[in-house]
Amino acid sequence: MQKFEENNSIKEIRTEDEKIIDLRKSIKSRYIIKEILSFLDEYLKLNIIAYNTQFQRLFNIDVDYYRKVSGKLKVGGINGEGKEYKLDSDILLFEGEYKNGKKNGKGKEYYENGHLKFEGEYLKGKKIYGKGFNEKGDIILNIEKNGKGKEYYSNGAIQFEGEYFNGRKWNGQGYNDEGSLEFKIKYGKGNIKEYNYFGKLEYEGEYLNGKRHGKGKEFERIKFNEDDFINQEKIGIKKKFSYSHGLKRFEGEFKNGKRNGYGKVFNLLSNKLLFEGEFINGERNGYGKEYNNMENLIYEGEYINQIRNGRGKEYYNNGKILFEGDYFEGKKWNGYGYGIDGHLEFELKDGQGNAVEYDYDGNKIFEGEYKNGERNGHGKEYVNSGILSYEGEYENGKRNGIGKEYYCDGEFFEVEFQNGIQVNENVNNDSFCVFTDSESDWD
Repeated sequence: MQKFEENNSIKEIRTEDEKIIDLRKSIKSRYIIKEILSFLDEYLKLNIIAYNTQFQRLFNIDVDYYRKVSGKLKVGGINGEGKEYKLDSDILLFEGEYKNGKKNGKGKEYYENGHLKFEGEYLKGKKIYGKGFNEKGDIILNIEKNGKGKEYYSNGAIQFEGEYFNGRKWNGQGYNDEGSLEFKIKYGKGNIKEYNYFGKLEYEGEYLNGKRHGKGKEFERIKFNEDDFINQEKIGIKKKFSYSHGLKRFEGEFKNGKRNGYGKVFNLLSNKLLFEGEFINGERNGYGKEYNNMENLIYEGEYINQIRNGRGKEYYNNGKILFEGDYFEGKKWNGYGYGIDGHLEFELKDGQGNAVEYDYDGNKIFEGEYKNGERNGHGKEYVNSGILSYEGEYENGKRNGIGKEYYCDGEFFEVEFQNGIQVNENVNNDSFCVFTDSESDWD
């Protein structure tokens, strides 16, 4: 460090090396810098999750480009799925696909209040197809594909080549990510296979006017944690997680790109039937049946816009009727509830009455007052086939006010809840019985 005098004051001149040292010392951000230096492919690269502008200057990184992104980032860009957040916050701004660090493929942009800003497709960071919205949800941008064009997979292989009309595939040929011909479409009609950007099957079935129309099947990709099972075999033991593709989610009729008509919904893990019935505009509407993971029928009746509405029945796992009557906005409204042995337990009128709730195996989990089709007033909760675990007041289906939590030996202490959340501390959690949530599977 050099010093000189100017106007009777001492000035200090620091070398560039000394400035860098001071800058290193000055980096004090609440945002975590993860795995700052790591050796990858015999080159020194940088992995970051969050950073600040001083960090950017020190390592010559473009902060505006490297916004806070979920997962790890390599200098030089990312490939695959990712999410972008507002700098120094958890506000999601974009989620979608990347290639060489740029938006490439399907994606969504959001305003800071969470409202959708744009949904569509990108190529080398630019919007090439989709719709943009203002914060009220009005469409303010509509980019449509028309004429000749090509779509590509992440590995560079051609996904589709031909002609588009109003953004839809109209005339041309589709391929899988290995280059094999999968389908031909003529004037928007044909038997189609839809693949995502990474070559995974998402739909197989009929097309009309460039949309899903007629019989078809939907497939999904799911993420397995190490404790998930298929056929008693663990998935992803060598990695923290792993993906499975091509699992059938839906099979049935489509109209104008949406589920319409009779269809079936399947459990992705077990491929067992979860629902069968009528769909309109992509949602359950009309008569349908629900099944549990053992494929036991647990409900049959009417739906409006995906929710139980109208006449219906619920069943225990042994096939006996649990409730029979009318539903309103997903809630039991008018009708009768029964025990697992078939005896009448209660009656509801206009969503009101003294109800008893059982799980599908016939274990009592609640008894008390109902209003508007849910717990309102005084009630009791039970565990382990009838052991009292809680007694108190409810409002809009949740614990609210002063109540009593019970030990297994029958002793209790007072607790207080506000909108289902406990606001005082437990005194001895180790002595409690195993409690259920205040919400039940009965609803």
